[in-house]
Amino acid sequence: MRMRPTLSWTPTQELPPGTTDLEPIADVLRTGGVLVLSGAGISTESGIPDYRGEGGSLSRHTPMTYQDFTASAQARRRYWARSHLGWRTFGRARPNAGHRAVAAFGRHGLLSGVITQNVDGLHQAAGTDDVVELHGGLDRVVCLSCGALSPRRELARRLEEANAGFAPVAAGINPDGDADLTDEQVGDFRVLPCTVCGGVLKPDVVFFGEAVPPQRVEHCRGLVRAAASLLVLGSSLTVMSGLRFVRQAARAGTPVLIVNRDPTRGDGHALTRVALPLGDALTTVAGRLGVPLGRGGPL
Repeated sequence: MRMRPTLSWTPTQELPPGTTDLEPIADVLRTGGVLVLSGAGISTESGIPDYRGEGGSLSRHTPMTYQDFTASAQARRRYWARSHLGWRTFGRARPNAGHRAVAAFGRHGLLSGVITQNVDGLHQAAGTDDVVELHGGLDRVVCLSCGALSPRRELARRLEEANAGFAPVAAGINPDGDADLTDEQVGDFRVLPCTVCGGVLKPDVVFFGEAVPPQRVEHCRGLVRAAASLLVLGSSLTVMSGLRFVRQAARAGTPVLIVNRDPTRGDGHALTRVALPLGDALTTVAGRLGVPLGRGGPL
């Protein structure tokens, strides 16, 4: 079943205001059993923009949908040209203080798990184990015909060889690794097939309009059921793929806490929303708990 893309959200009721008090966040972490749900806002300090925050990419860019990608060869050409160029920058991004704090909390046994809506791999690069990538990962490519998985770096090498000299200047990079290019800049970019069966290749990520695999959703629901609390970091919770876990936790009486500078679609279910930059906020909390932050390694 394919989901209809949700690109924006407008509050229909007055939401509780954000706070700068970090003690509730520190309290739940002291107790342990915290399940983290992270979104694009945790990666902005690594140079990857978010979708909906101030200056978010949706103000200038409509993400590729699954329906357009599968229906049109020209859409695939446009996507892969933009994504190939974006990968050169996106693939060099490094974890920031927020990612390192999450990894440190995990090492100290304070977390029950991490679910991320991001496709950038920065939690893993910071040292967090067993991350559930709700929307997949850009570091992998899947064939839509035979299902073969392959490393993104392998496809990047093949695309470099097939499109020698392709180096347009992009207007910006988006959270999905897609660079902003005009159709003229895309030109006759050559798209490559699967090396196993010749089928259509797609990054192993959930596009807008595509459903998260049911088994992955159920796994995440199990993590929510087992958690002592749910801590949302840097997600507007606009799309149902993340919001459903907040609603599930709230229905079960599991405390929900949010760190996000802007209001979110889940604020009405949360005990508190801390409206502070994530890196500073989590670093401060780590200091209060006596948890040293490590240094994230390369992707």
